[in-house]
Amino acid sequence: MQDDSAESSPEFRVGQRVHSANDPRRIGTVKYVGPIEGHAGEWVGVDWDTGEAKHDGSVNGIRYFQAGSDRSGSFVRAKVISPGISVVRALELRYRTDSTKEEEDEMYVFSASNKRVSVQLVGKDKIQDKLSRFEELTGASLSYLGVSTPGDPGQIGTAVPNLKELDLTGNLLSEWKDVSTICEQLPALAALNLSNNLMSLDICGLAQLKSIRILVLNDTGIKWTQIEKLKHSLPAIEELHLMGNNISTIEPTSSSVVQGFDSLRLLNLEDNCIAEWDEILKLSQIRGLEQLHLNKNNLNRIYYPHNTRIHEFLGGNESQKERKLFTNLRCLLLGGNNIEDLASVDVLNSFPKLVDIRLSENPVADPGRGGIPRFVLIARLAKVEILNGSEVSPRERKDSEIRYVRLVMSKLHDPQEIKQVHPRFAELKNFHGIEDERPSVGGASLQKMASGLLSITLKCVGATMGEKPPLTKKLPATTTVGKLKSLSESFFKLKSIKPKLFLQEEGSPLPILLDDEMESLMDLGIGNGSTILIDEES
Repeated sequence: MQDDSAESSPEFRVGQRVHSANDPRRIGTVKYVGPIEGHAGEWVGVDWDTGEAKHDGSVNGIRYFQAGSDRSGSFVRAKVISPGISVVRALELRYRTDSTKEEEDEMYVFSASNKRVSVQLVGKDKIQDKLSRFEELTGASLSYLGVSTPGDPGQIGTAVPNLKELDLTGNLLSEWKDVSTICEQLPALAALNLSNNLMSLDICGLAQLKSIRILVLNDTGIKWTQIEKLKHSLPAIEELHLMGNNISTIEPTSSSVVQGFDSLRLLNLEDNCIAEWDEILKLSQIRGLEQLHLNKNNLNRIYYPHNTRIHEFLGGNESQKERKLFTNLRCLLLGGNNIEDLASVDVLNSFPKLVDIRLSENPVADPGRGGIPRFVLIARLAKVEILNGSEVSPRERKDSEIRYVRLVMSKLHDPQEIKQVHPRFAELKNFHGIEDERPSVGGASLQKMASGLLSITLKCVGATMGEKPPLTKKLPATTTVGKLKSLSESFFKLKSIKPKLFLQEEGSPLPILLDDEMESLMDLGIGNGSTILIDEES
């Protein structure tokens, strides 16, 4: 880097966001500007976001600032950090200069569901020519370019008057008044991504952002108290993404529940720290809410209050006695939490319109941790149409429900216990016309059920087993896992290989280990047409 004179170095202030002059992805916050004892000249103390630096803000026993971690701070000369550039300058860098391969990989816009869609570089020269005519741009990605300011008044609106989607991920913006200035110049702007900008918690100077329908604030440090202030400036907001902000509480300002957000359809609170379902219930009166993303939080139970509790929860007004919660919610993503009780699964049937549910990576849905397999989840969830991202077909539902009923019948015989532990059992048994298989004198009925043959496909998947074609066999429902292992050794001539069996479930990402050698196919609820994978003990 050229050694600029002190006079040409930019001035910095405490609290300012900056990036390394050589790397716009290395971003930090100025925490100190001034002299350091024993070193000539003025220094800038920076607390780097990545945490990869030299110290905690102290040198030789003297503290100049408090860094976020033991090794996230460093002192640098002003010339080696940058205060950033304007939006229009970033547009010129991204779209009016020859791009590197790395920059081409980053040329994308984002869709309504917050997925990045790459700009196709087929016919690169024609596309580059079109992109260089800013007035034709409707979507722009300015991620990690060091944008820190809107620039001169009116400059953005003149340059890109038709912009509808703008991605400003990983820049140096922090003031909401700057966001307001950008949006006011772009009347057609409908989608704005401010992820990985450390936004100020003081929301002031924000005008009405009447055209913004999608706002992405992932990893911005924002809390719900700021969202309550923001909502008044977002009358048309339909999607709000708040991932990775360490949000643990929902704090409405004027009542016990969140009000407003009349147009909000999707709220993304993934990868936060919410542990109590009571916090989520505060969102239950957002009338248009259709999708609620809660993956990777700390939730351990779900419940749907009864009418009296709803009445109390909503403040006890007479007009709210018949009020329902989450009246339009169709999609609830709960993957990667700590849910382990079946009551939290069964209560999902109480949500009036819920059809798309994710429970993967919870103990309750992980057979390896004592949870229940996919077919039991489907049977217990009466309305689910998409489970863990996979569609539940009518055939899979029917097979799952019949298999579930037979599994319950084989394990439990106390009607009171069945009613308590399996609330849908009687309904499903009657719906599918399954006869009562309680054992008569001598256990004849149970023996009849157990004597039925099941068509099972066996597939070898072990690394040392070689290529063996799958076999479909008719097996008694009483066949145990231990017996099936012995049969597999015989069917496939597996010499000196100790087999390990897995049940391959339709729609399930991982097969289920069958590790109890005393359990039978009937005990496990394995039905006709099932596939069992034969691996080898490691």
